[in-house]
This record gives sequence, structure tokens and C-alpha cells, in this order.
Amino acid sequence: MSNIPTPHINAKEGDFARTVLMPGDPLRAKYIAEHYLENAQLVNNVRGVQGYTGEYKGKRVSVMASGMGMPSIGIYSYELYNYYGVENIIRVGSAGAMSDKLKLRDIVAGMSAYTTSNYGYQFGFDGTLAPCCSYELLTRAVEAAKKLGQPIVPGPVFSSDCFYEQGGYESASHKLMKLGVLCVEMEAYALYLNAAAAGKNALALLTISDSIVTGEALPAEDRQNTFTKMMEIALEIA
Repeated sequence: MSNIPTPHINAKEGDFARTVLMPGDPLRAKYIAEHYLENAQLVNNVRGVQGYTGEYKGKRVSVMASGMGMPSIGIYSYELYNYYGVENIIRVGSAGAMSDKLKLRDIVAGMSAYTTSNYGYQFGFDGTLAPCCSYELLTRAVEAAKKLGQPIVPGPVFSSDCFYEQGGYESASHKLMKLGVLCVEMEAYALYLNAAAAGKNALALLTISDSIVTGEALPAEDRQNTFTKMMEIALEIA
């Protein structure tokens, strides 16, 4: 008995390419499909989470939104890896800088992801997990970035369950900064664990949209429509 369509994806078998770019925002997925993919076809729109498959420089590529947070990307990445035959998921998202070496619009490649979330406990490990990205995808991303003249900064990221942290976040942020954590986002940890469990590949490419260090921030429209270098790097390695 087939597991597809799933409760969250109504695409047919074979509708997704081996590589899926995964922004959080459905409008960013739509932007990538319309501006970069040839012959893009809408293959999923359950709950308005849009997924498209088309071609980029002759390669078949898909893009689908993940929604916000680890539970959301956990569902979509699990179903893509385990039911739709997807091999690679490249998260293309935004992040808040936790390092004074990062500026707005810099691009971070998450080598590993730390968290205070309990997402990892489902894998039967009672300690703290810090899953890593795919080394192959990371290496290819660094090379693609050089060719595009847009350096990326590899390093650890922090995946948070909370956007509005109630108490203690400032102290935790300083501890993470001292450990060399580059930025905070909300999805990479779950994506990396799902990839590891499925024997698949994952990489988070993150554009700095705001800074905990300086208090600077880009408007929502810029986050949706102008993070093009990150998108181009991801497409080059798809």
C-alpha cells in the first residue's frame, strides 16, 4: 500500500526531484519557482504550503516551503525523504546573527546545529545531540559560492523552538556566542536529524536578516524577495 499522498503533501509519486530547496515561507518558494525554474509545475498546495518542480540549467529541481519551526519542517522533510524518494534537502532561510563578525545579508552554512529542543529524544538518545550537515553538500556549496563571488561562512548554528523567548534568552545567547555559534534560526536541527535517520543529505544555507549583536534588521519584504545569492548557491549544487 502506497504512503502517498501523505496527510500534508498531495503530490504524486515522481513529482519531486531528488533535490528540494526548502525555504520556510511559501511566498519565497513561489519566488524561487517563478524567477529561477523553467517549466515549473505546482505539485503541492496542501494548507497553502506550495511545492514546485521544474528545471534549473537542465537539472530537475524542486522547491517547497517548510513552514516555521522544527515540528513543521520535521513533518515535511520526513515525508519527502521517506515517501517521495528525495535525497537532498537544502534549507534556504533567514537567521539572526550571534557573532559580531557577521553583517546583514552574509550567508552562513550550518555545519552543525545545537538546540534546547526535545526533538532529538524521539531517536532514543537521552543525551544532547548536535547533528551535522552533509559534508558533500557543504563542500559543493563553498565551491559554488566562490564561483559566484559570494563567500559563505561555515559554522555551528542554534535552532530555537521560541521566537519570543520568555526569560533567560539573553544569558543563553551570550553563552552560545562564547562557544562560537554563528546565528539563531528555527529549523536546521530537525532537518539534520531527519536526514541522518533516513540516510539522506541536508544543508542549511542561512542569510543574516537581523543581528542580536547590533539590533539591526531587514524588513519582511527583503527577506521574501532579495536573498537571491543564497538561492543561487543552493540551485547550483542541486
